[in-house]
Order: sequence, then C-alpha cells, then structure tokens
Amino acid sequence: MHGLGNDFVVLDARAAALPIGPDAAAAIGDRHRGVGCDQIIVMEPPGDDADVFMRIRNPDGSEAGACGNATRCVASLVAAELGRPEIMVRTISGDLACTVHADGSVTALMGVPKTEWHDVPLAHVHDTLHLPLQRGPLADPAAVSMGNPHATFFVADVDRIPLGDLGPGLEHDPIFPQRANIGVVQVVARDHIRLRVWERGAGLTLACGSGACAALVNAARRGLTDRRAAVDLPGGRLMIEWRDDGQVAMTGPVATAFRGMLDLNALRG
Repeated sequence: MHGLGNDFVVLDARAAALPIGPDAAAAIGDRHRGVGCDQIIVMEPPGDDADVFMRIRNPDGSEAGACGNATRCVASLVAAELGRPEIMVRTISGDLACTVHADGSVTALMGVPKTEWHDVPLAHVHDTLHLPLQRGPLADPAAVSMGNPHATFFVADVDRIPLGDLGPGLEHDPIFPQRANIGVVQVVARDHIRLRVWERGAGLTLACGSGACAALVNAARRGLTDRRAAVDLPGGRLMIEWRDDGQVAMTGPVATAFRGMLDLNALRG
C-alpha cells in the first residue's frame, strides 16, 4: 500500500504471530532483493479499546514509533473489514483515532506534539524552536516529537537543497540520541507549504505523514503559517490541521498496489 507514494509492505499477524525482527524487516524492505518499501507494517492484535495494533519497522530493521501515511492505510483496511468508518489504531507511541471518508481519503489524529527538549528527545537542554545545528545551507531548525523525533529547516526553495547528501549526517547528529527525521520546508503562504523529508532509517521519501505534521506544527510555532495548511510533498498533498484541542489531524489518500503471499524463508535465502 502507499499514501502519496510513501509505500509499505503491510503484513497481517493478527491470527498468528509472524517472526518479523530487524533482519527480516531489512530483507523485506530491500528494493533489489526483497519486496522494497519505505516501511514494513505488521498488524497485530490490539488488546482492549482499539481495533488493531500497528508495528512499524524501517528498511534498516529499526522500529519506528509513528507513521502517519501507514496509519491511514491500516485504518482503511480495518474499516473495510469492520464495515464502519471510525477506527482506533494502536502504536507503541499511543492510540490514533482515524476516520475513513466517503471519497476514500482518511483522517488520522496523530496526537499532541511534544515540544520539550527531553520529549523530542535531544541530547542536551536546547530551545526546540532554534536548535544550534547546521549543515551546508541548512541552519536553525525547530524540533518536535510526533511520536518520533523531527527537525524542520525553513528554506527559500526546497528543490535547491541537496537533502540526499545532507540527510544522513543530520539524522545521525549527536544532538539526536534516537536519530531524527529531517524536513526542509518552503512557506508558500500562511495556508500552504512545500516539504521534502529525509526519513530516519529509510532515507528520502515521496511523502512522510508525521513529517508533514511536524512541519506544520513547527511553522505555526514560529508564526510562519496558520494552524491549518496544505502540505505539498513530492508524492502529493496532505491537509494538516493543528486543532485547538492540541491534536494534529492529517487527511490524505491511500492506495493498494497489490496483494500477495510472502515466503519469509525464501526471502532470507
């Protein structure tokens, strides 16, 4: 499945456990020798008060705490199974309420952003609106946690930033003890921004849902935008709203590329 080209292998482990550890995830995520994807998503039994548990692994095998586009994809699957539009998706970072709309788009409430330095987290006490971090033309980012750490740089033109070259060093900078997703944002208008993302553990992506939420939150915190904006990514547009109750709502499309069976033993061979 994918959301704006941010693509996932979604595995169903609700009836029986699947041995998807770091090595298996890396093998599946390999675009040359595996299936290939930005993240591997495993649907697991949710426990009480949720409809599904969603586990997220990056192609390098690491586990992620949040993925907005994948949340929408999983919500659309479960909503079709249950025959109702309201779905609660559980993750290691919290429960995310989702609504599937008549046009097939999905809104996911991505939680309340965390802006304290220790919640991002950062390695030391810093003002999360202005981090002392610079690489090439990028400087002075804002940081926030959307269930995973994000740093947002504001630039005049996102297309002129060599994010593929700068992203790895920024992701692994010592200021981020758990690494970070790196976003570059161009403010077009108070209700319109452009965004490119280097995703922690995955690299450049066509879209990043939690990154879009982080971009809008950090832009609004700096007074550059209103609290609702269209976010244009290389793969398409998401609508992001930082609501008055503190929740960040993300709305966008989902799509199924194909369904099939995967032989994990053959893949490891």
